[in-house]
Amino acid sequence: MPTKHSVIVSPEMTTFVGAGACDRLLLPPDALLIGFGGSGGPVVSILTFRELESEDHLLVFAVSRGACRRLFGTLPEPGGRWYLPSDLRALGQSIVAPECDAVAEDTLRLARSIEMLCQLFAALGAGKLLAVDGQPGLTEGDIARIAAARRIVDTRWDEKLTIDTIARSCGINRDKLTRGFRELYHCSVGEALSERRLRQARTLLAASDLPVASIGYRCGYLNNASFTRAFSRRFGMAPTTMRRMGVAA
Repeated sequence: MPTKHSVIVSPEMTTFVGAGACDRLLLPPDALLIGFGGSGGPVVSILTFRELESEDHLLVFAVSRGACRRLFGTLPEPGGRWYLPSDLRALGQSIVAPECDAVAEDTLRLARSIEMLCQLFAALGAGKLLAVDGQPGLTEGDIARIAAARRIVDTRWDEKLTIDTIARSCGINRDKLTRGFRELYHCSVGEALSERRLRQARTLLAASDLPVASIGYRCGYLNNASFTRAFSRRFGMAPTTMRRMGVAA
């Protein structure tokens, strides 16, 4: 069987990319193996040694357990599986298929592997990753569809989304989506969508010279009054005030 392409990140971490097995000679001592599903897949798994040759994982981080304890103070649950949020999923895809000149690919992979490892442990520590298993009343298929709904909220927030259109896109009925989304993410679909749009509005206030009303419209608010009310409730000040104070970062 062919071996995956390897990138030596440090003496305590190696990144493996592509199909095939990981080269066992390049594993750091006492390695924790963190495998990610194919570049289009949403699942991250904590792998056991016997899973190294699985072609289902196009990206594997092999990290010294000692380094994980030293840097992050913990180790993930053995055998755990979680759905990746959109930002981590995109970061993983950029390691598998970096958009840069071939001579710079491994340098970019090295840097992004460190970034992704840090973000992954931060998300695990904060309880922000959705576990594939162990959700009462929901099948694994249900959880996958609800996770897909969350990705739609995160990536298509600028569209005219409704619960019905999201449910149809994910192949789940409206009632199960509504109940399951709140159970898994501790908020409603509408609340998650509003949060995503308001965070984008805050970013645009800091990073652009667009008029406040234009920012509100771009973020899904039909008039400036409704945008100002929602923004003020979320951030404790009006968008014009935040821009004037220069704290919209």
